[in-house]
Amino acid sequence: MNILNYILNKIRMDKNNKLIIDKTSSLKGCNIRIRGENNFVEFKENTSFRNTKIEVRGKNCTLIVGRGTGTGDDTYISVRENGTKIIIGENCMFSRNSKIMTSDGHDILTNGVRINGAKDIVIGNNVWITDNVTVLKGVTVGDGAVLAINSTVTKDVPSNSIVAGNPARVVKEEIEWKETLTF
Repeated sequence: MNILNYILNKIRMDKNNKLIIDKTSSLKGCNIRIRGENNFVEFKENTSFRNTKIEVRGKNCTLIVGRGTGTGDDTYISVRENGTKIIIGENCMFSRNSKIMTSDGHDILTNGVRINGAKDIVIGNNVWITDNVTVLKGVTVGDGAVLAINSTVTKDVPSNSIVAGNPARVVKEEIEWKETLTF
């Protein structure tokens, strides 16, 4: 890993964990905390993360960020509880204030039995997560999907669709999107 990533970011990691940041990736102002053991975090080629908080907490947790994926300011990614995973595909775009979380953070019990266990999250390729979107545990987002502003995603999202609302629901299907750069 490039020493510049340590200088430009706050990275704290317990022993027996692995962090791989491809040399072509750019992380600036990120706060990465990996607690527990046997956790694995990888940023593949040409990722661009800025002012993002990443929390991995447990045993055997995995976070993989696909090639060409980037975040806006104040994105929060949390992989918590043993064996959970967040897999993010290639060429995804996260706008500001996005939250992706495998766990509720606290146990909820009924008659002494936990009812809110952690679950994996999978985000396909070329997904646009717009401002203030929250993706909760157990969700799979299909390729080419758009998660509309201020949405809370609690169920799977079909490929090439737009979801909106709280909770989010499909509002348009058979779409495609592409990033427009203006100067």
